[in-house]
Amino acid sequence: MTFFDDLPEPPPRPRQPQPLRSGWSGPPSDELPGVVPIGEFIHNSPRMVMALKSVEVYSTGCVLDVVWIVRRGEETDREWRDVMDQGFNHPGSSLSADVGLMVGVGYPDGRKAIASRPTPSMFEDDDVTGPVLTMIGGGGGSGNDDMVQSSAHYWLWPLPLEGDTRLVAKWEGLGMDEASVVLSGEQVGEALGRVRRFWTD
Repeated sequence: MTFFDDLPEPPPRPRQPQPLRSGWSGPPSDELPGVVPIGEFIHNSPRMVMALKSVEVYSTGCVLDVVWIVRRGEETDREWRDVMDQGFNHPGSSLSADVGLMVGVGYPDGRKAIASRPTPSMFEDDDVTGPVLTMIGGGGGSGNDDMVQSSAHYWLWPLPLEGDTRLVAKWEGLGMDEASVVLSGEQVGEALGRVRRFWTD
């Protein structure tokens, strides 16, 4: 017998149920999405590229995978550091909206969702009708003396199925005028048919 052998068992604790999650707050945790391999440029210039790589479609919404790369030109070391600082910033960052990255989605019926706006809170669940576009993370980023690259994932709710949806981006601080790419409602609908639940019980 050792010093710790006779420790009492902790009392059983009540089982905590899985909390209910609002559809606008993020993708379902029990689904394997259908993926649309978009692979289209939102912006493509000698200095900067931004692209929509893919869309992960869930039963309630979709995740947009956006990437960007900026190449160094004639910037001084100080100017290039400023570019790198901007290149890692996302909507809702400390950069003002007039120079930082702005991302939005236009639905076929004219409704808009903009990522830089505050998202709803859990106290607004009954009143949220959407659409909602929010950043839910990214694939990180890297930079050196020649280029800076980064990415972001955006959750769009509700799922746009009726007609084509437009993803719009603008980044004045990096010289990127407003540009967009179209997401086909037909492709989204087909991917929705490939969504699989983890469990059926």
